[in-house]
Amino acid sequence: MQQEMMGETPPAWQITRREPGRWEAAQQRDDGTTATITLICGDCLEGMSGLQPGSIDVVVTSPPYNLGIRYSRYDDSIPREEYLEWIGRWAAAVKRVLAPQGSLFLNVGSKPSDPWVPLQVALRVGDYLQLQNTIHWVKSIAIDPETMGRAGREATPLGIGHFKPINSARFLNDCHEYIFHFTHAGDVPLDRLAIGVPYQDKSNVRRWRQAADDVRCRGNTWFIPYDTIQNGKTQRPHPASFPIALPEWCYRLHGSNAASLCMDPFLGIGSSALAAARLGLSFIGFELDEGYFAEAVARLEARACHMESSQGRGTAGVSRR
Repeated sequence: MQQEMMGETPPAWQITRREPGRWEAAQQRDDGTTATITLICGDCLEGMSGLQPGSIDVVVTSPPYNLGIRYSRYDDSIPREEYLEWIGRWAAAVKRVLAPQGSLFLNVGSKPSDPWVPLQVALRVGDYLQLQNTIHWVKSIAIDPETMGRAGREATPLGIGHFKPINSARFLNDCHEYIFHFTHAGDVPLDRLAIGVPYQDKSNVRRWRQAADDVRCRGNTWFIPYDTIQNGKTQRPHPASFPIALPEWCYRLHGSNAASLCMDPFLGIGSSALAAARLGLSFIGFELDEGYFAEAVARLEARACHMESSQGRGTAGVSRR
């Protein structure tokens, strides 16, 4: 963790198991302990049923939104009540495996013609866990120079980030999604300064004792843009993935020392696993779609592991069990 924060290259993860439907890797930490990553191709409800109660410290996930998104296998347009009933089933499963001081960070989006989905999902999950924080993930923002005060250097409005334009006279471009932070009782302490930002007005550093380190809580509005890509099919093969920075900020906010085991029941193409790998955290993820699972494995092997060949078939430390 400290190596990553200081910009040093963390130790590579070594693949320990690769077989159809399951992939594992391990990393030796400086303190002599071992972090592990396990990816499983299968239904998360079945997968979570095999985990010990209270064994997961942090869950960062983004389930299907039921907005008609074109996944390769999953039907994203089932009747709303059927969808919310399914939300309740996996929320109950997460509640069972979540540690007493654990956190669930739940990313849910909407579309202008169906804006209630995130709130309906949050209400259903609220039947099992308590909503502690509501975070707004801002994917694109426009800033007028006169609002930037002394920090402003732009003569024209500044537009940053990426969004999908909406061709409608009724609706605005949709530039944000929700991240709902759930815990068992709403009383989990957070490492708020782990993703803090410097004070713009440095007089605060002199006036306030708590500002002596020139860092403040980022707040509940997170600007995390997508990387610019040239080919969505090859560079972003999942229609609703989030940037790696999003789960990384969630892990840091919860507290790296407390996050001994992280989980994503809807792994997708593995951004939450990559974030855990960056920070040296143990992780388990479930993905039902074989294609997305294969992409998640490929991303982990390319970005986190030492490979012996560019094809990724011969790898140091691989067990062929």
